[in-house]
Amino acid sequence: MCLRCRSAQLLCGKPVCPLLLRYHAFERTLPMVQGTDLAGSSPPAVFVGRFGYPKVSFGPLLSPEHGSTEMLDTPEEWVGRSVAEVVGFRTGLVRGTSPIRVTDAEKPIPLLEELQLLGLSAESVESETHFRRPPRGHIALSDTAPPFGPSAPIERLRLDVRRLDPHLDRLSSDTAANARTAVTELYQRGVRVSRIQRAFSVGTLGRRGRRKLVPTRWSITAVDDVLSKQNLEAVRDLPELGEIRVHRLTALDNRWVIAFLPGIWRYESIETWYPETLWNPSTTEVVMMGDHEGHQGRTTYASIGGCYYAARLAASEALLRLGRQAGVVVLREVHPGEILPLGVWNVREHVRAALQEPAQRPASMEKLLGVLRATFAIPLDRWLRQSAVLHETRTQRRLDEWVGRAS
Repeated sequence: MCLRCRSAQLLCGKPVCPLLLRYHAFERTLPMVQGTDLAGSSPPAVFVGRFGYPKVSFGPLLSPEHGSTEMLDTPEEWVGRSVAEVVGFRTGLVRGTSPIRVTDAEKPIPLLEELQLLGLSAESVESETHFRRPPRGHIALSDTAPPFGPSAPIERLRLDVRRLDPHLDRLSSDTAANARTAVTELYQRGVRVSRIQRAFSVGTLGRRGRRKLVPTRWSITAVDDVLSKQNLEAVRDLPELGEIRVHRLTALDNRWVIAFLPGIWRYESIETWYPETLWNPSTTEVVMMGDHEGHQGRTTYASIGGCYYAARLAASEALLRLGRQAGVVVLREVHPGEILPLGVWNVREHVRAALQEPAQRPASMEKLLGVLRATFAIPLDRWLRQSAVLHETRTQRRLDEWVGRAS
């Protein structure tokens, strides 16, 4: 198909050619990183790989540009940006690599010590790097972590870390606090989730003797999971929501509906991939998958991966602001405009954004189903067959309904 199309006809159904998007991203970056030396600024950002665990590849993400580059690794600021802009941010980052064992976090070699300071930095950090060979390679794409550009093994690295985030610095020095406590305290002090994930990944949080490097992919989901569980301990003690509330958002060719349902906490996240989308190359069939949990949560890993926990964190934050517990259903319909995987920040930040939108208040479940029917291209009956929480809400009567009738 690509040979027939050559980006001129967009036969794949996508609004932009993914191959050309990758090409133009490299076209901007590679001329700036010719040779084995690179001077520039890190946002700050670090990447820890997972292949070969417990011996992994780690290193900084570096921009060939000087000055403030924080936007390149701050997903909280990417809502409202296009796919091309986000890919442009990330492919402008060159990854330096070096092998290490994850247990070396306790007694770091000089390179890791530099990167741990980078992980605690409060601002962009000027750097000078000498690579073993010129950076090359493909754009690294993941459904969990944001993409980044070319890479090369590091021989020498000099970082000019001038100012540490005081909250991260204090918790990294607290070797009596376990990682869960440190992550929670940082979050409660207003440190951005992406910054907490970075500090957690480079092994600067946790008790003495138990600190390890954590692959970036795992650290993202671990922090979302820990923080949402902590929020839900408080949410379960709140009064129950007494009405249906619905929030909607369309972004990056994703359609979102987040429904709050009367009653106690329960949660479900469902993703539906339209034909000819990123993970569904079929021209005719819809691919739908989801997971759910009851009032006490779940003990197994969600089949849809980190997106489940990212959306759960955003939903728990909204319930705490509302001062109510409720059932939550997060529905995501992915259309062909999502041409590259961008990472689970896409879910967390867009669910957060949707929950900032004014809520609709359907008077009944039938009215709610009307909202779903009007929002999604995929027929309503497909959603209803997939959703355990919507099925339960439609088929089980609440005691207060009978009490209301009797009175």
